[in-house]
Amino acid sequence: MPIETPVAQLDPGKGKTRKAYLWAYRSNDLEPGPRIIIFDYQTGRSDRHAQSFLENWQGHLLVDDYGGYKALFAEKQTEPCTELACWAHARRKFFDLHLANNSPMALEALQRIGNLYTIEAEGKDLTIAERQQLREEKSLPELEALHDWLMKTRAQTANGGGSAKALDYTLKRWANLTRYAQTGHLPIDNNPVENVIRPIAIGKKNWLFTGSERAGKRAAAIQTLFGTVQLNGLNSSDWLKDTLIKLPTWPNSRIDELLPLPPDYIELLKKNN
Repeated sequence: MPIETPVAQLDPGKGKTRKAYLWAYRSNDLEPGPRIIIFDYQTGRSDRHAQSFLENWQGHLLVDDYGGYKALFAEKQTEPCTELACWAHARRKFFDLHLANNSPMALEALQRIGNLYTIEAEGKDLTIAERQQLREEKSLPELEALHDWLMKTRAQTANGGGSAKALDYTLKRWANLTRYAQTGHLPIDNNPVENVIRPIAIGKKNWLFTGSERAGKRAAAIQTLFGTVQLNGLNSSDWLKDTLIKLPTWPNSRIDELLPLPPDYIELLKKNN
């Protein structure tokens, strides 16, 4: 689950700042294993940053509709990723529409999408196999009914307005929006990574800018460590204290053992790299 947020970077000699970006990549909560969040600081929002970071990584990638991710799913790619779309983003289109003019159409869309989330809440504590069965029995029929309603509603909606745009957004990304329901391990939205990056978005109002690209990359590394600590239910202060005590005499060949991840998972990472 990647997402990016703009940050201000000091532009030496010009007395002002330039726009840089903090990219965040988060693991999937519905799959076994520890939780990981990685922050990657870059000076731009170009698609080459995501491509460079992921390199030959394969798997399902849940993204919004930002064009910078499209190259990752291109058929000409040797090892393309599989795209998932976010229901929270689709829902937001209808939420904004209903907020603006109390649209009955938007309200019905919100209720229908809400049914999908009710099913997800029901399957929260199930195994992957059990969740897949639940989605087959409930989510897929709900999605089929929603698609029929969207198509009929769009046929009766004039082009160009907010209603048409909300409907078109969902219909255009339909295949990617529904892919999660064919499995028991893929998430319905990318809210988890948005929740992780939200404190940084709020914190920008306090620290205002990074002093340089180098400083931004260091901050991203620190945020990666503390973010992963918190995702795995560890105490940040205890982990930092323990790490700082061990660090001066710790052998470089075993430095990864100080990461906030279980030892068996670190061994797995070594084998795969």
